[in-house]
Amino acid sequence: MFHKVPMKMRRSNKQKGSALVLALFIMVVMSLLGSALVRMISSNAETIVYEVLGTRAYQAAQAGAQRKLSEVFPLLPDSKVCSANSVYDFSTIAGLENCQASDVDCIAGPVVDGVTYYTITSTGQCTVADVFTSRTIEIKARSL
Repeated sequence: MFHKVPMKMRRSNKQKGSALVLALFIMVVMSLLGSALVRMISSNAETIVYEVLGTRAYQAAQAGAQRKLSEVFPLLPDSKVCSANSVYDFSTIAGLENCQASDVDCIAGPVVDGVTYYTITSTGQCTVADVFTSRTIEIKARSL
């Protein structure tokens, strides 16, 4: 009178919808992993931007100090100049766009046995969009 249903058919009826739950779980886990990966990549990109601008600011400070050294120790010994608060703009130089050396100071220190000691301080600054970096270096030099 009743038609017997094979055993395989009975089991599949009980498991209806489990694949849907498993697929949904996998999609949620993959979405979380994807969002974490995107966050890590954007954080790394921001770190690289700060590192590059910091290097440019350091090079601008170094160039400003070297320029001040060429004024303090010129090729003609009679034209030595040790001045304070010079500003050098490097915007036209490739690699140092939007950079400058500001507050390039030269302080003539003590004279000991005819040798003058100098302290040169230079601050390099670079600005791109909303990112501002600054590096300061100090060079000690002496006359011969």
